[in-house]
Amino acid sequence: MLKTGLLILLLTINCQVFSQSFSDKINKHREEYKAEFLTSERSPLKEKDIALLRFYEADESYVTKATFTRTPDAKEFDMATYSGVLKKYIKYGTLSFSLNNENYVLSVYQGITLQKNPEYADYLFIPFKDFTNGVETYGGGRYIDYRIGDIVNGILELDFNIAYNPYCAYSDGYSCPIPPEENHLKTEIKAGEKKFGRDH
Repeated sequence: MLKTGLLILLLTINCQVFSQSFSDKINKHREEYKAEFLTSERSPLKEKDIALLRFYEADESYVTKATFTRTPDAKEFDMATYSGVLKKYIKYGTLSFSLNNENYVLSVYQGITLQKNPEYADYLFIPFKDFTNGVETYGGGRYIDYRIGDIVNGILELDFNIAYNPYCAYSDGYSCPIPPEENHLKTEIKAGEKKFGRDH
């Protein structure tokens, strides 16, 4: 009986430590994210605006192992933006994953302009919409970024806790890609960045 109680206590402590370290990881990511607004020349936010950034609590249930499938013979296409400007992208592949016992697929893209820059040539772009848009999150959808090297043995650890808003969520005057219809998830993604704390 004593051994069983000790085992339960140890498992509980381990779960708490793991959960705390995950929250710490996400909080660190968000602090770095906020800091970037203050160093980027194109940033729509000033220091006084940072306090208006809002996020869901870190939630490990929105981290999932996604199976990556490369898209063969993909061709460039024009992705619409909220300013009306068209931007050139190419479909790099798809991610198949499960959330809450439901299966979903997201397309992964690469920006043609970024591909020409050695620093960003391996960037992967995942714009998406979900049922929280316009309610708890920005109506125009959110984005997640990865690098090709994050895909290991055909698996990407897809973490919706790092989903962020496009600049259009904070200010006019930006050409933010509109998530293609194939990336409209028929579920609520209650993770990542929420609506900005002020209308613009």
